[in-house]
Amino acid sequence: MTTRRAFLEAVPAVGAAFVVGSNFVLEATSSWAEEAAPVPGHFHPKGKAPSKFTKAILEQSKSALPFADKRDFDELAKGFIAPMPDLKIMADAGHTAWDMERFQFLNEDRDFDSIHPSLLRQSRLNNNYGLYEVVPGIYQVRGVDLSDITFVRGKTGWIVFDPLVSAEPVRAAWQLFQKHVGNGLPVTAVIYSHTHGDHWGGVRGIVDEADVRSGKVALIAPIDFMDFTISENVYAGNAMNRRLFYQYGLLLPASPYGYVGQGLGQGVSAGATGLIAPNRYVSGAIEEFEVDGVRMIFQSTPNTEAPREMNTYIPELKALWMAENVVASLHNIYTLRGAQVRDPLRWSKYINESLYLFGLEAEVMFASHHWPRWGNDRVQEVLRDQRDLYAHMNNQVLHFANQGVTINQIHNVYALPKSILQKWHCRGYHGSAENNARGVIQRYLGYWDCNPASLIPLSPEESAPLYVEMMGGSSRIIDKGRELHDAGQYLLASEIVNKLVQAEPENADAKDLLADIFEQLGYQQENPGLRNSFLAAAYELRSGIPQGETANSSSPDVIRAMSTELFLNFLGIRMDSRKAEGLNFTMNLITPDNGEKFVVELANATLTNIEGHQAAKADLTLKINRADLELTMMGVKSLDEQIAEGKATFEGDISILGKLAATMVDFDPRFEIMPGTKARTASVAHADPYQAVPEKIVAE
Repeated sequence: MTTRRAFLEAVPAVGAAFVVGSNFVLEATSSWAEEAAPVPGHFHPKGKAPSKFTKAILEQSKSALPFADKRDFDELAKGFIAPMPDLKIMADAGHTAWDMERFQFLNEDRDFDSIHPSLLRQSRLNNNYGLYEVVPGIYQVRGVDLSDITFVRGKTGWIVFDPLVSAEPVRAAWQLFQKHVGNGLPVTAVIYSHTHGDHWGGVRGIVDEADVRSGKVALIAPIDFMDFTISENVYAGNAMNRRLFYQYGLLLPASPYGYVGQGLGQGVSAGATGLIAPNRYVSGAIEEFEVDGVRMIFQSTPNTEAPREMNTYIPELKALWMAENVVASLHNIYTLRGAQVRDPLRWSKYINESLYLFGLEAEVMFASHHWPRWGNDRVQEVLRDQRDLYAHMNNQVLHFANQGVTINQIHNVYALPKSILQKWHCRGYHGSAENNARGVIQRYLGYWDCNPASLIPLSPEESAPLYVEMMGGSSRIIDKGRELHDAGQYLLASEIVNKLVQAEPENADAKDLLADIFEQLGYQQENPGLRNSFLAAAYELRSGIPQGETANSSSPDVIRAMSTELFLNFLGIRMDSRKAEGLNFTMNLITPDNGEKFVVELANATLTNIEGHQAAKADLTLKINRADLELTMMGVKSLDEQIAEGKATFEGDISILGKLAATMVDFDPRFEIMPGTKARTASVAHADPYQAVPEKIVAE
């Protein structure tokens, strides 16, 4: 019988050209001295140059990449009309909402030994910045946000697909478009392709809500759009936004040694986000209707790249809009910011359906990120490749899982086929094969590797001191860590030095060494999320987490769009159950203006609610219009103020609200990830106990 170890040793390793780990072995001579001094041009005084091991890995990767295939650059340039005149777009609040100036170093005609050559190529492609024609009647403004904004000519005006993250870049795009193409015609419809914030957050920059409410402007989205849009930003919103500091490198300056783009685009704009509710939903699997005189066929693709998403085909133009289901990258099955693991097999099947429904005749394919593909052969090529990309990932990861490969091994075993890796549009500029493989295991089998030792493990800070003791103490670990670092064995070095940092969070030498290790690993990554995560951890280990008053970046539109049930659920998450031990009550909540009724109960240190019911013997009955409750949800007016003003009325024990408020916790938007990095200089601003704070809108 073949053992698991024998099986793992027998499977083909990932090709060395596509690996960014520490198994690339060169002569192990010390490089510590040459890296000890700060690097000229590095943004951090402790920053180091790429080691000779890192340079060798990147050089070897470059030699195996398909640089002879320049079709992406040709397609990127096709249809160019005009550049965006300003490299910076200012926010209404006075700060910079979008800054392309910081990425101009990427246009220098040279390689960077601190950037993976494949990632450098993608970031240069994403430096496009202006107005493009897809085909006559379809236009895109690219490079003003993480996503693209698309304009389709309707009978009486323009149909907008996916209005970016924030209003100011949308307005700038609209002005550029009107100057060259728009002919002064208005927006007659907006289509949200899916629930992520970079596809709707700038809608108020281009339409007025009153026009949507009146029906003058059609606003179309997939069914259940509002429910999934809001819930993803609320329940784990604080944790997601903190994790975005790593995945999106929010603290890293744009630099050859830092942030070089996000793969899907150069970054996320920082303007004013808003949300207008749709007035028409696509509910069928395939639905066809006219939008401002243009015949469109909508293909629903739920639980693919987003919980609710849809592709659109425009038959008269033979134009296929693939939303974010097909872009110039492998996407996320497991996303580092945190989200429910996606279904790659379903994703693959929907792409296949698109191919056979529309792709066999489509002459152009465009999407919410990157650039279009022209010609039916090219459209079919990309659709088939991406179909196979997700199907292979699903099927072959499970192939290995069914032979005993675990979630802690699969990323070192599974490899995409060489034929797919020779396709630029299948490489990992957003998702990574390593993390996606682990995501597939998680989806089907969960986190457990079936070793009982990992069933109820100690927390790292609890077990690390024993590891440090058994390794002979901190000085021996630092010496060995430096030895491994100097030999280019960065993953091994990180294993032991991380234990020391977990055990001794204030050990500055250990943190500096781990930062140096992470930095080299970051330089080696093709995937920007992995690069950013290693470099962000290095930054925080060296400097601590930058602190200060945290601006409330939540969108009032998003809070207003929260259902009352979702708001009550969120209170159950904010409540610290340890503070609620021994508290028991039943409360009726009534919002007369929309006819909602809830029973809210606190028992067993757990807050629950049920809609459509009222308790016969409630301790408290609270009546408040939903419109007034929203002011409390946004932190504009407390419940005490609402009661004092007569906006809220009650019967029973009003002290219940104060007791519940005392159990609420203000989530720290900059909680510590790496030990010993929380050098706080200001406290977190106190939030109203009944405020809903989803923080920034998650873009992907």
